[in-house]
Amino acid sequence: MPVLVVAIAAVVALIVLIILFKLVWRVAEPNEALIISGLGARSKPIDGVDSLGFKIVTGKGTAVMPGFQTSRRLRLDSRASNLEVNCVTQQGIPVKVRGVVIYKVGDDFVSIANAARRFLEQQKSMDGAIHELFTGHLRSIIGNLTVEDLILNRERLTSETRGSAADEMSKLGLIVDSLQIQEIDDETGYIRNLGRPHAARVAAAARIAEAERNQEATVREQETERENAAVIRDTNIKKAEYDGQVKQAEQQARQEVITRETRNAELEAERTEKRLESEIRKPADARAYEQVKLAEAEREERIAQAQAAATEIQLRAQREAEATRLRGEAEAHATRQKGLAEAEAIKARAEALAKNTDAVIAQQLAEQWPQIVEAGAGVFGNVDNMIVLNGAQGIEDMLAKALTLGGTGLGVARQLLGNLNVPDGNPQNGHAPVVPATVPVEAPQEKNDDE
Repeated sequence: MPVLVVAIAAVVALIVLIILFKLVWRVAEPNEALIISGLGARSKPIDGVDSLGFKIVTGKGTAVMPGFQTSRRLRLDSRASNLEVNCVTQQGIPVKVRGVVIYKVGDDFVSIANAARRFLEQQKSMDGAIHELFTGHLRSIIGNLTVEDLILNRERLTSETRGSAADEMSKLGLIVDSLQIQEIDDETGYIRNLGRPHAARVAAAARIAEAERNQEATVREQETERENAAVIRDTNIKKAEYDGQVKQAEQQARQEVITRETRNAELEAERTEKRLESEIRKPADARAYEQVKLAEAEREERIAQAQAAATEIQLRAQREAEATRLRGEAEAHATRQKGLAEAEAIKARAEALAKNTDAVIAQQLAEQWPQIVEAGAGVFGNVDNMIVLNGAQGIEDMLAKALTLGGTGLGVARQLLGNLNVPDGNPQNGHAPVVPATVPVEAPQEKNDDE
């Protein structure tokens, strides 16, 4: 039992000691420094500097008595502060400079002491202080430089800025790890105009180089095309030569085949001709000779028969011509006798007509009356429908007019014959003579037609 109590007491004491140690012991991280102030917190003189009145611990641990001492941490890692400064150059050109400052608290005790006195409780205000510090130095330095210096020699700007700010930075316990000028802008376009001549030269050189390269490429392409054309031409020539040789060989082969076939055909024709000579031509010649002789005999026989028939036809034609001549002479004699008789009759009628005109006309009208009436009524032959307004009297008048046409014809004939009745039968007033026999018949017919 006592042993257990002792063990428990030992464990509790150990735990209490550990807790007390944790409460008292402080360890500085690699990127920080412990600033201990209070009872007995004194540092040793450093580089001839008297005690600072507080203790600085870096990279190790130390005991801090609670209630008597206070421990604070100062970060030693790097910080960055962005710069944006509006400045005026030596030429009076306003520019805007953008950059960044990378800084930290110095690693030596003096720097840590200076930074601890100024920023221990206000570490976040370091960026503002650095921005204001470097803004002032940049304005003063850029005011002594030209725009060309800012563009072409930025290293000079950064080195002068760091050099001019070194004293202030050491007083603040800070050091600059890096200062970079990122961008320089101007609202007037001065920087852009500075680059235009060079850009134009570069663009011109680029266009010239491109044109030269294009020209070289074109020349090379043309040479390549000529080489390709020459190769294609040589290939085509060789191909044409080969094709010509092949065609010539084929033609020679075909010629040889044709020659052999022609020779075979000639031999076959000779054999056929000899066979025809022996089997067909000689018997055919014999038969043809026989047919020719038979045809000649038949032709001579037909010629003899034709000559006999022609002689007989000639004799018959002579006999018929003689008979025709005799008939013509007889018919001509009869016609002449008939004409003489008719002439004597006409002469007699003319003499009678001269002596008694009315009697002759009356006789002719009596002989031709039916024809005269028929001709007078012929005007009604083409009438399909006839309307008579006066009834039976109108029909009688119409028929009477048709029948009296003969009388009218008689008056006309009498007048004509009166004019013709002159001594010696000569016409009067230049009228041509009219044959008396034709007057009685033709005059009434013409009158009827006029009606």
